[in-house]
Amino acid sequence: MTDLEFLDRAERALADIEASVDRINDATDADIDSQRVGGMVTLTFHNGSQIIVNLQKPLHEIWLAARSGGYHFKFDGQQWTDTKGQGELFARLSSDAVAQSGRPLAFVPA
Repeated sequence: MTDLEFLDRAERALADIEASVDRINDATDADIDSQRVGGMVTLTFHNGSQIIVNLQKPLHEIWLAARSGGYHFKFDGQQWTDTKGQGELFARLSSDAVAQSGRPLAFVPA
């Protein structure tokens, strides 16, 4: 994958995360705060806990940091998959968001 292909796919993933936050906030009272600075999205939940998703451009990876730990995802041709076999980006993000917020939340790619 070229640098431009990575940036296109990775930026799309960050936009999908932001769109999921908007959808969740519109449909529930979860009130997730989403802040984006460059290639990093910080999600802050009502209890003050955070999940951070950021681009690692030189490695062509998306990193996710949550209470459960840190995860690195590479695009496998169809989806962003954890480099250590811990699943897919949006499934991991959903699982961590549920654990940290105490609410049934689902993040999905567009």
